Amino acid sequence: MSDVDNKSVNVLAQETAQLEEQLQGWGEVILAGDRVLRWEKPWFPGALMGGTTLLFLLIYYLDPSVLTGLSCSIMLICLADYLVPTLAPRVFGSNKWTTEQQQRFHDICGNLVKTKRRVVGWWRRLCTLKEEKPKMYFASVISSLLAVAWIGQQVHNLLLTYLIVSFLLLLPGMNQHGIITKYTSMAKREINKLLKQKEKKNE
Repeated sequence: MSDVDNKSVNVLAQETAQLEEQLQGWGEVILAGDRVLRWEKPWFPGALMGGTTLLFLLIYYLDPSVLTGLSCSIMLICLADYLVPTLAPRVFGSNKWTTEQQQRFHDICGNLVKTKRRVVGWWRRLCTLKEEKPKMYFASVISSLLAVAWIGQQVHNLLLTYLIVSFLLLLPGMNQHGIITKYTSMAKREINKLLKQKEKKNE
């Protein structure tokens, strides 16, 4: 392993340790959420969709303004930030924290750090593209934003948000149970079949 790789691993470990320290009060809640998101029980996907649907139906019924919705969201985040570290040990019992739970918590924090690094990496690549190939950057960004704007115009805001949130909540479970891999493989096979048929026609 090169010095660069060693340095990268050390920085990753350091960032993971810092995140673990910051989220220590949320440990039990994060582990419980992780179990739900990974569908450890068969009824978890239904519960996720039911909770999400109920929340969005409530938002639809109340129809709050943007300012009210933003204020309520920030207020809930502040309440959770204050109450969760205090109440979680009493609800879950920190004295039951096992080595296995600590390892899982470490893995979750490591995955969060890696995700953050990927997002930063994508942003840097975009900035590099802007500097090296400004025309390509301009064309790709404008076309992507136009496509998103068109989708936003065709689909109701709340419905679109509901679909995105539902997909993101179900994504870890689908990944864990191999559903994404299965359908990706099927899509690849179908695309390869179509390409082969076109090649035969061209011949």
